[in-house]
Amino acid sequence: MMGAADPTSRALAIVGAGGHGRETLAAARRVNQDGRWSSIEVFDDRIDGLAPCDVERLERVGIVITGSVDRLRGASLPHVIAIGDPAIRRRIAADLEGLPLARVFDPSAMIGDDVELGGGTLVSPGVICTTNVRVGRHSHLNCGVIVSHDCRVGDFVSLSPGVMLNGDVTVENDVFLGTGAIVLPGRRIGQGAVVGAGAVVTEDVEPGRTVVGVPAR
Repeated sequence: MMGAADPTSRALAIVGAGGHGRETLAAARRVNQDGRWSSIEVFDDRIDGLAPCDVERLERVGIVITGSVDRLRGASLPHVIAIGDPAIRRRIAADLEGLPLARVFDPSAMIGDDVELGGGTLVSPGVICTTNVRVGRHSHLNCGVIVSHDCRVGDFVSLSPGVMLNGDVTVENDVFLGTGAIVLPGRRIGQGAVVGAGAVVTEDVEPGRTVVGVPAR
Protein backbone atom coordinates (compact mmCIF):
# COMPACT_ATOMS: atom_id res chain seq x y z
CA MET A 1 0.00 0.00 0.00
CA MET A 2 1.15 3.53 -0.70
CA GLY A 3 1.70 5.83 2.27
CA ALA A 4 1.48 9.60 2.62
CA ALA A 5 3.46 11.73 0.19
CA ASP A 6 6.68 13.26 1.46
CA PRO A 7 7.27 16.75 -0.03
CA THR A 8 11.04 16.19 0.07
CA SER A 9 10.95 12.85 -1.77
CA ARG A 10 11.35 12.10 -5.47
CA ALA A 11 7.88 10.55 -5.55
CA LEU A 12 5.72 10.52 -8.66
CA ALA A 13 2.11 11.67 -8.32
CA ILE A 14 -0.60 10.22 -10.55
CA VAL A 15 -3.84 12.20 -10.62
CA GLY A 16 -6.80 9.90 -11.25
CA ALA A 17 -7.70 6.56 -9.71
CA GLY A 18 -9.91 5.27 -12.54
CA GLY A 19 -9.00 2.79 -15.24
CA HIS A 20 -6.64 5.18 -17.00
CA GLY A 21 -4.95 5.93 -13.69
CA ARG A 22 -4.43 2.24 -12.99
CA GLU A 23 -2.96 1.73 -16.48
CA THR A 24 -0.61 4.66 -15.86
CA LEU A 25 0.36 3.18 -12.50
CA ALA A 26 1.29 -0.10 -14.20
CA ALA A 27 3.47 1.71 -16.75
CA ALA A 28 5.08 3.86 -14.05
CA ARG A 29 5.93 0.77 -12.01
CA ARG A 30 7.66 -0.77 -15.04
CA VAL A 31 9.58 2.46 -15.59
CA ASN A 32 10.47 2.64 -11.91
CA GLN A 33 12.51 -0.53 -12.01
CA ASP A 34 15.48 1.84 -12.30
CA GLY A 35 14.46 3.54 -9.04
CA ARG A 36 13.94 7.01 -10.47
CA TRP A 37 11.03 7.68 -8.07
CA SER A 38 11.07 6.94 -4.36
CA SER A 39 7.39 6.00 -4.49
CA ILE A 40 4.31 6.36 -6.68
CA GLU A 41 1.34 8.15 -5.13
CA VAL A 42 -2.24 8.35 -6.44
CA PHE A 43 -4.44 11.40 -5.89
CA ASP A 44 -8.16 11.72 -6.61
CA ASP A 45 -10.86 14.07 -5.36
CA ARG A 46 -13.20 11.10 -5.10
CA ILE A 47 -11.23 9.70 -2.19
CA ASP A 48 -14.40 9.28 -0.10
CA GLY A 49 -16.77 8.67 -2.99
CA LEU A 50 -15.32 5.82 -5.04
CA ALA A 51 -17.63 2.96 -5.91
CA PRO A 52 -16.85 -0.26 -4.00
CA CYS A 53 -15.76 -1.95 -7.25
CA ASP A 54 -13.21 0.82 -7.87
CA VAL A 55 -11.86 0.53 -4.33
CA GLU A 56 -11.53 -3.23 -4.76
CA ARG A 57 -9.68 -2.82 -8.08
CA LEU A 58 -7.23 -0.41 -6.48
CA GLU A 59 -6.64 -2.75 -3.56
CA ARG A 60 -5.92 -5.60 -5.98
CA VAL A 61 -3.02 -3.61 -7.44
CA GLY A 62 -1.78 -2.54 -4.01
CA ILE A 63 -2.91 1.09 -3.98
CA VAL A 64 -4.79 3.33 -1.61
CA ILE A 65 -5.44 6.95 -2.58
CA THR A 66 -2.95 9.26 -0.90
CA GLY A 67 -5.30 12.24 -0.89
CA SER A 68 -7.21 14.82 -2.87
CA VAL A 69 -5.79 17.06 -5.59
CA ASP A 70 -5.57 19.86 -3.00
CA ARG A 71 -3.17 17.72 -1.00
CA LEU A 72 -1.02 17.23 -4.09
CA ARG A 73 -0.81 20.99 -4.47
CA GLY A 74 0.64 21.22 -0.97
CA ALA A 75 3.10 18.38 -1.57
CA SER A 76 4.50 19.91 -4.82
CA LEU A 77 5.30 16.53 -6.34
CA PRO A 78 6.03 16.01 -10.04
CA HIS A 79 2.82 14.70 -11.53
CA VAL A 80 0.90 13.36 -14.49
CA ILE A 81 -2.87 13.66 -14.94
CA ALA A 82 -4.23 10.23 -15.88
CA ILE A 83 -7.77 11.27 -16.86
CA GLY A 84 -8.99 10.62 -20.39
CA ASP A 85 -11.27 13.62 -20.92
CA PRO A 86 -9.15 16.51 -22.29
CA ALA A 87 -11.45 19.17 -20.78
CA ILE A 88 -11.21 17.71 -17.27
CA ARG A 89 -7.47 17.26 -17.69
CA ARG A 90 -7.09 20.93 -18.68
CA ARG A 91 -9.13 22.08 -15.66
CA ILE A 92 -7.02 20.06 -13.23
CA ALA A 93 -3.82 21.25 -14.89
CA ALA A 94 -4.93 24.84 -14.33
CA ASP A 95 -5.54 24.04 -10.65
CA LEU A 96 -2.03 22.60 -10.39
CA GLU A 97 -0.29 25.28 -12.46
CA GLY A 98 3.26 25.84 -11.26
CA LEU A 99 3.84 22.30 -9.94
CA PRO A 100 6.51 20.21 -11.67
CA LEU A 101 5.37 17.93 -14.48
CA ALA A 102 6.52 14.37 -14.99
CA ARG A 103 6.27 12.16 -18.08
CA VAL A 104 5.56 8.43 -18.09
CA PHE A 105 6.70 6.37 -21.10
CA ASP A 106 6.04 2.64 -20.99
CA PRO A 107 9.33 0.81 -21.66
CA SER A 108 7.74 -1.02 -24.61
CA ALA A 109 7.13 2.24 -26.51
CA MET A 110 9.39 2.98 -29.47
CA ILE A 111 10.49 6.61 -29.44
CA GLY A 112 12.56 7.51 -32.50
CA ASP A 113 15.00 10.27 -33.38
CA ASP A 114 14.08 13.92 -32.87
CA VAL A 115 10.89 13.20 -30.94
CA GLU A 116 9.87 15.77 -28.32
CA LEU A 117 7.21 14.91 -25.76
CA GLY A 118 5.90 17.67 -23.49
CA GLY A 119 5.54 17.63 -19.72
CA GLY A 120 2.65 15.59 -18.40
CA THR A 121 2.66 13.29 -21.45
CA LEU A 122 1.60 9.67 -21.00
CA VAL A 123 2.87 7.05 -23.47
CA SER A 124 1.23 3.62 -23.12
CA PRO A 125 2.44 0.14 -24.14
CA GLY A 126 3.08 -0.47 -27.83
CA VAL A 127 3.19 3.18 -28.88
CA ILE A 128 5.41 4.10 -31.85
CA CYS A 129 6.62 7.65 -32.53
CA THR A 130 8.90 7.42 -35.53
CA THR A 131 10.91 10.59 -36.21
CA ASN A 132 10.68 14.40 -36.18
CA VAL A 133 7.55 14.30 -34.00
CA ARG A 134 6.34 16.94 -31.55
CA VAL A 135 3.78 16.22 -28.82
CA GLY A 136 2.57 18.96 -26.47
CA ARG A 137 1.87 19.09 -22.74
CA HIS A 138 -0.61 16.80 -20.97
CA SER A 139 -1.30 14.69 -24.06
CA HIS A 140 -2.05 10.97 -23.92
CA LEU A 141 -0.86 8.36 -26.42
CA ASN A 142 -2.81 5.23 -25.50
CA CYS A 143 -1.99 1.59 -26.24
CA GLY A 144 -0.81 0.86 -29.77
CA VAL A 145 -0.90 4.44 -31.07
CA ILE A 146 1.30 5.15 -34.12
CA VAL A 147 2.53 8.70 -34.71
CA SER A 148 4.46 8.81 -37.95
CA HIS A 149 7.10 11.21 -39.25
CA ASP A 150 6.70 14.99 -39.01
CA CYS A 151 3.45 14.90 -37.01
CA ARG A 152 2.55 17.71 -34.63
CA VAL A 153 0.25 16.95 -31.70
CA GLY A 154 -0.89 19.79 -29.45
CA ASP A 155 -1.63 20.13 -25.74
CA PHE A 156 -4.35 18.14 -23.93
CA VAL A 157 -4.85 15.73 -26.84
CA SER A 158 -6.19 12.21 -26.31
CA LEU A 159 -5.20 9.58 -28.87
CA SER A 160 -7.24 6.48 -27.99
CA PRO A 161 -5.93 2.93 -28.43
CA GLY A 162 -4.92 2.05 -31.98
CA VAL A 163 -5.04 5.57 -33.43
CA MET A 164 -2.80 5.98 -36.49
CA LEU A 165 -1.46 9.38 -37.52
CA ASN A 166 0.23 9.11 -40.90
CA GLY A 167 3.02 11.47 -41.93
CA ASP A 168 2.83 15.25 -41.48
CA VAL A 169 -0.48 15.26 -39.59
CA THR A 170 -1.28 18.21 -37.31
CA VAL A 171 -3.55 17.66 -34.32
CA GLU A 172 -4.36 20.91 -32.53
CA ASN A 173 -5.04 21.38 -28.80
CA ASP A 174 -7.88 19.62 -26.91
CA VAL A 175 -8.65 17.08 -29.65
CA PHE A 176 -10.06 13.62 -28.89
CA LEU A 177 -9.49 10.78 -31.38
CA GLY A 178 -11.50 7.61 -30.76
CA THR A 179 -10.20 4.05 -30.81
CA GLY A 180 -8.73 2.96 -34.13
CA ALA A 181 -9.17 6.30 -35.90
CA ILE A 182 -6.86 6.84 -38.88
CA VAL A 183 -5.72 10.24 -40.16
CA LEU A 184 -4.26 10.33 -43.66
CA PRO A 185 -1.02 12.21 -44.44
CA GLY A 186 -0.98 15.97 -44.31
CA ARG A 187 -4.39 16.41 -42.70
CA ARG A 188 -5.13 18.89 -39.88
CA ILE A 189 -7.52 18.25 -36.97
CA GLY A 190 -8.71 21.60 -35.58
CA GLN A 191 -8.76 22.58 -31.93
CA GLY A 192 -11.39 20.84 -29.81
CA ALA A 193 -12.50 18.49 -32.56
CA VAL A 194 -13.67 14.93 -31.90
CA VAL A 195 -12.97 12.04 -34.28
CA GLY A 196 -15.12 8.96 -33.74
CA ALA A 197 -13.84 5.43 -33.22
CA GLY A 198 -12.80 3.73 -36.46
CA ALA A 199 -13.14 6.90 -38.53
CA VAL A 200 -10.81 7.53 -41.47
CA VAL A 201 -9.96 11.23 -41.82
CA THR A 202 -9.31 12.06 -45.46
CA GLU A 203 -9.88 15.84 -45.25
CA ASP A 204 -9.06 18.53 -42.69
CA VAL A 205 -11.43 18.72 -39.70
CA GLU A 206 -12.59 22.17 -38.63
CA PRO A 207 -12.14 23.27 -34.99
CA GLY A 208 -14.85 22.04 -32.66
CA ARG A 209 -16.40 19.62 -35.17
CA THR A 210 -17.27 15.98 -34.52
CA VAL A 211 -16.69 13.58 -37.42
CA VAL A 212 -17.42 9.87 -37.79
CA GLY A 213 -17.37 7.17 -40.42
CA VAL A 214 -15.33 6.10 -43.45
CA PRO A 215 -14.51 8.56 -44.80
CA ALA A 216 -15.08 10.80 -41.78
CA ARG A 217 -17.93 13.29 -42.18
